[in-house]
Amino acid sequence: MNNIRILSLYSGSTGNAFLITSPVGTLLIDAGKSARQLLRALDEAHVDPAQIGAILLTHEHNDHISALSVFLKKHPIPVHLPQGCVYKLEGDPAIAPHLCPHPPIDTAELCGMRVTSFPTPHDSRASVGYRIEIPYGDTTIRVGYATDIGYVSPAVEEGLLGCDAVILESNHDLDMLMNGIYPYQLKQRVASRRGHLSNPDSAYFASRLCANGTKSLMLAHLSQENNTPDTAYSECIGAVANTNVNIAVACPDRITEMLL
Repeated sequence: MNNIRILSLYSGSTGNAFLITSPVGTLLIDAGKSARQLLRALDEAHVDPAQIGAILLTHEHNDHISALSVFLKKHPIPVHLPQGCVYKLEGDPAIAPHLCPHPPIDTAELCGMRVTSFPTPHDSRASVGYRIEIPYGDTTIRVGYATDIGYVSPAVEEGLLGCDAVILESNHDLDMLMNGIYPYQLKQRVASRRGHLSNPDSAYFASRLCANGTKSLMLAHLSQENNTPDTAYSECIGAVANTNVNIAVACPDRITEMLL
């Protein structure tokens, strides 16, 4: 499927941005780090910012929005986000005119794609994942996206099951987290049901996704302190053994492409 590309521009605690390009349009999911880093990544991906028809935000934490203010001054693009996140952005005159708020559960036609949002369990004012349906000839490619989730809730499960390709959080190894340098309260927050998804929980759900037709997985939002790419990958590949699935692990500072 050379005409459809799913790219992690970068993913992790320092910043997140994902890109979907297709013959019908281009979407950016989240815009962390800085505008300079975002533009550099887009250039490396050979994507002109003018190609981007919409930006989808998952929630209002800085590692998902910090590039927006400067980026939107030169590249005015509609920003679709959960209604509950508007408070964090509406005071910025560079961002406010571009905000397009939605309820947590919503479906919209954006850039020629059908985009459905669903609520995710995270300690933010509002947080969502996305199911994106891309027309491709006589068929439809379904792409799911869910990071920053404390656990796989029924809404997350419903949003992602049946997707051909899924970007799924695999944030931390529990032993590394509990024996690491984080203060106790932060450890509890990360491991909570409104925190981040652990490698075992991610791997277990990955096996369910594969049993329901998922052929490509990207493990995302890895903690650089409490995880390693090899650890996350090993946990996942062990859970999905004997399935025909491509697995990629998103890098924190360079482009990672999902194989379709």
